[in-house]
Amino acid sequence: MATNFFITMELTVDQIDRIIEMAWEDRTPFDAILAQYSLSEQEVIKLMRRELKPSSFKRWRKRVQNRATKHSAKRDFELGRFKCSRQKHISSNKISKRI
Repeated sequence: MATNFFITMELTVDQIDRIIEMAWEDRTPFDAILAQYSLSEQEVIKLMRRELKPSSFKRWRKRVQNRATKHSAKRDFELGRFKCSRQKHISSNKISKRI
C-alpha cells in the first residue's frame, strides 16, 4: 500500500488530470493507463477515490463497472480503434502527411 502512495506522489498535477480524463473515457482501457503511467486498475480506482468528490467517484464507478470497453479482455472487437480514412496517419508520435 505504501508503494501506491509513492507512485501517485511522483505524478504531476497534469499527469493526474490526464489519468482522470483517461479513466472517464469509455474507450480507453485500463491497460492503456497501465502502459503509460504504470498504474494498475486498482491504483487508478484509489487515485479516482482520492481526487474526485464522493458523488463523482460513485458515478464513475457505476459507469465503469463491468464495462467491456474499459477492460481489454472483455472487448468484443479487435484491439485498436476506429480510424476514419481521412484521418492523418500517426507514427512515432509525429503526425505525417497523408500519402
